[in-house]
Amino acid sequence: MLQGLIRRLIRVGRLSIVYPGGRVEEYGDGSGPPVTVRLTARGVRRLMRDPDLGLGEAWMEGDLELEQGAMWDLLEMVGRNRTGVPARPGAVMRVVHALERRLEQWNTRAASRRNVHVHYDLSTDLYRRFLDADMQYSCAYFARPDMSLEEAQAAKKAHLAAKLDLSPGQRVLDIGSGWGGLGLELAGRYGAKVTGVTLSEEQLAVARSRAEAAGLAACARFELTDYRDVVGPFDRIVSVGMFEHVGAPNYRAFFQRIADLLTDDGVAVIHSIGRRSPPGITQSFIRKYIFPGGYIPALSEVTAAVEEAGLWITDIEVLRLHYAETLRCWRMRFLAQREAIAELYDERFCRMWEFYLGVSELAFRYLDCMVFQVQLSKRVDALPLTRDYIHEVELAPPARRRA
Repeated sequence: MLQGLIRRLIRVGRLSIVYPGGRVEEYGDGSGPPVTVRLTARGVRRLMRDPDLGLGEAWMEGDLELEQGAMWDLLEMVGRNRTGVPARPGAVMRVVHALERRLEQWNTRAASRRNVHVHYDLSTDLYRRFLDADMQYSCAYFARPDMSLEEAQAAKKAHLAAKLDLSPGQRVLDIGSGWGGLGLELAGRYGAKVTGVTLSEEQLAVARSRAEAAGLAACARFELTDYRDVVGPFDRIVSVGMFEHVGAPNYRAFFQRIADLLTDDGVAVIHSIGRRSPPGITQSFIRKYIFPGGYIPALSEVTAAVEEAGLWITDIEVLRLHYAETLRCWRMRFLAQREAIAELYDERFCRMWEFYLGVSELAFRYLDCMVFQVQLSKRVDALPLTRDYIHEVELAPPARRRA
């Protein structure tokens, strides 16, 4: 059964699998660099039960070893064989997926804190090992293909700031403020009065420390607060990489909260991972080990919730392959620091994260994942009528302000 599944999946490439007992089977058309995998009996059982979950678990637990090639070589081979294959579940599976989303993503305040703790309260030193110096843990914006990760993350912040159409002194809410990089940029360069909210105690401590060190504590405040408990109003709202943790059952409430917190002429920009396919479910390994309660939305789910909140969608931009390049940078930096990260945690953790970064890159490079930025307002005339202002601000950003 497993051999039949692999033969149907791997049509292009050169894959050898050494099964328990030493039997070797070849898969693919023989093209490309060779990859050789050795499986234990438990690894075979894992793959037969659930290939999506089993591949990651077998690698993480040592039931799959690579004798030739690296984990990314194997994942890329899978990606090249799945590219262009539409994810179109049938009617029954759509109902099953809808029930799963409702059960797994009913992210109450307590559940949201637990889910955030699993991932974002890991050692800050871990993230410093593979992120850029500003600790941006979301899709970068490669305005030019030759940009470094640092340049692309700076371009991402400038792109978001331009879409917010900021004026000095405006009150800005940053939902899911992370380690504070974006909030500090909006306060320090654009003169905004920023309130950042996060559910991660590790991130909060770093953001507050950075604000103090930069002399921006008076205009960039960071709080351990759920977005549902924030008191407004705000002239601008921005959220980067947080919407994936809201949960599909809460989308309407999320956008209604955005509408309630915005001033009448306010503007919001939501930056999130998305999928080009219809609503589905979270990849099983990611859901179990990396982002419990997380979900990648279809744009159809987002726009329906925005409509319910009575907001204008004033701009939608889809970033294709930008996250694939971001993840490639993170994966290469992670592997370069693997020995030090193993000392922070252990070999199992390193394998888990190597697989997470690799399978995520696969999803953006070969499958149906992308990033969208949705700009929202309450009034039809809250923003200029063309997009020229975005490019003008990016080309000539304001000089960094003194605190």
